[in-house]
Amino acid sequence: MSFVLRLAETQTLWISFVATILLTAAFQVLIAMFDLILLDGISDPEQARAAIASMSEHQRTVHVWMTGTLDVAYPAAYGALLIGSAYKFFPKAGHFLAAPTFVLIPTDLIEGVVQILALMGVTDWLDSKAILTTLKGTLFSMGLLIMLCGWLRWAVGRLLSLRGNTDAS
Repeated sequence: MSFVLRLAETQTLWISFVATILLTAAFQVLIAMFDLILLDGISDPEQARAAIASMSEHQRTVHVWMTGTLDVAYPAAYGALLIGSAYKFFPKAGHFLAAPTFVLIPTDLIEGVVQILALMGVTDWLDSKAILTTLKGTLFSMGLLIMLCGWLRWAVGRLLSLRGNTDAS
């Protein structure tokens, strides 16, 4: 069985859903604990530079560790959820509908590398965030919409099925 079809299995979808929720919560806890400005949502390079300049050394270090750990696991978790949902709920078009997420994952990881390099003062490639962060947001929105449509399609089908069984009684 291919890897992407394994992502469409119910158990894998549940695991990726729970992992996505837990990682989302972990981000929120760390942001609150260390009073961080999350660079992932900033596409304007000058705003990203200003955010980094406003951080203490400790905040930059925490952000580097968060980006190098949680923000590597996060695309794997939400990627598995979005890709698995596309294949589960749209078996004939899953490969096409999962395409945005297949581009999203490396885009998110590249953005993380750009941020780590800037946070560590190694090099400033933050101008690329104008493209990377915008592309990431667009691709994530597409993947999320496809996933939600799939789950809605499943729920409506399930309700109609249950209603049909009730009418037959």
